[in-house]
Parts: sequence; structure tokens; C-alpha cells
Amino acid sequence: MNDMRQMTALGRSIEDGSFAIIDQEAAPFNHPPREWQVVRRIIHATADFEYKTLATLHPEAVDSGIRALRGGCNVIVDVKMITAGLNQDRLDAYGCTIASYISDPDVIEVAKANNSTRGIESIRKAHRLGKLDGSVIAIGNAPTALLEVVRLIREENARPALIIGVPVGFVSAAESKEEVLKLDVPYIVTRGRKGGSPIAVAIIHALLLLSTEKPS
Repeated sequence: MNDMRQMTALGRSIEDGSFAIIDQEAAPFNHPPREWQVVRRIIHATADFEYKTLATLHPEAVDSGIRALRGGCNVIVDVKMITAGLNQDRLDAYGCTIASYISDPDVIEVAKANNSTRGIESIRKAHRLGKLDGSVIAIGNAPTALLEVVRLIREENARPALIIGVPVGFVSAAESKEEVLKLDVPYIVTRGRKGGSPIAVAIIHALLLLSTEKPS
């Protein structure tokens, strides 16, 4: 595994300084230490302290996500913007595979034919291919994709290791996250309308960094 932090002394000092400011300005916070590392990386990516309260983590989310990544899981994302933001070297070290099907021609064709959305059909394709069970699913833009994940868990017994549900938007974004909160599957969500691909990337990178720590 390569070094998970900034590569230069100056870069590290800037990052450390940023996190120190976040810790100081966000205090007090109720998240346990490892959860806080996830939440503060979201704040670091957005400069938005509202995520201190918007970020909601299932009690098993961090452990389940780390186990899945260490085990070389599939990382299923809704949009390629998330893929572009992830550090491939970090994922390759564990043998993880990133997949986004939203731009696949067959997904687009089926979405048009069924008056569906590409988000929905991309998640259905991932399920047909057997990619969802044991996976980390990261949804940053498409609420309909997140709602389809919820449906597949409830109706077809899909079992991802972790749902990162952070779609941004005004139609169904907040509602899709509330549905995730009702599941018995580990999740990390940002409640309300706020979210986006950079937040999904920040969460996965936080988990990758935590995955390099020795068990206490």
C-alpha cells in the first residue's frame, strides 16, 4: 500500500493545518473518533460545517466499509465523476474494482424504452451482473439510483457491504436518503439536499486511509 497522505512535507503541513482548523471550529462534536475522520474529510472537501450534523453513519458503517475494501470489493458508483476522483492506486492495492454503468449503451437504450432513468437501469445492470453483494455502493448524483438500491435490498435481497448515499439535488434527493436510513444495511448518508460526487470521493478516501491503520 502506498502512502495514503500528501506526498510532500508542505502538502502534509497544509492538510494537517486544515484538519486542525476543522477540529477547532467544529468542536464540540458527538461522532466517535473514526466516524469523525470520515465526517471531517467531508468538511475538508466542502468547507461546509453543516455536514457535522447532516452526515449520518450506521454504527457498523466504518468497519463494514473497511472490511469490504480490504477484501477487494467492487466499488459501484453512479457517475464517472466519482471514478475520476478516486485514487486508483489506493484501490488497486486491495484489488478493488470500480464500476459505473450509467453511460453504457444498453443502459441508455433500456432507460429510454422503459421511460426509466439511467441511474435506475445502471444499478439494475450491476445487480444482474452480481456486483452488488459485498460491494461499496457510492451514489453522489442520482437519487433514482439510490432508490433502486433500496428497492433491490428490500425486494431482491441485495446485500452490499456499505451504501454511501449522498446524492445532491431537489427532486427525491432528501427522500432517497431517508429511505436508506430505514435499512438494516450499513450506510453513510448526508441528510437533506446537500451532497455530490466530491463527498462520495471524500468518504471513500477516508475509509481507505482508516483501512491502513493497525487494529487497536
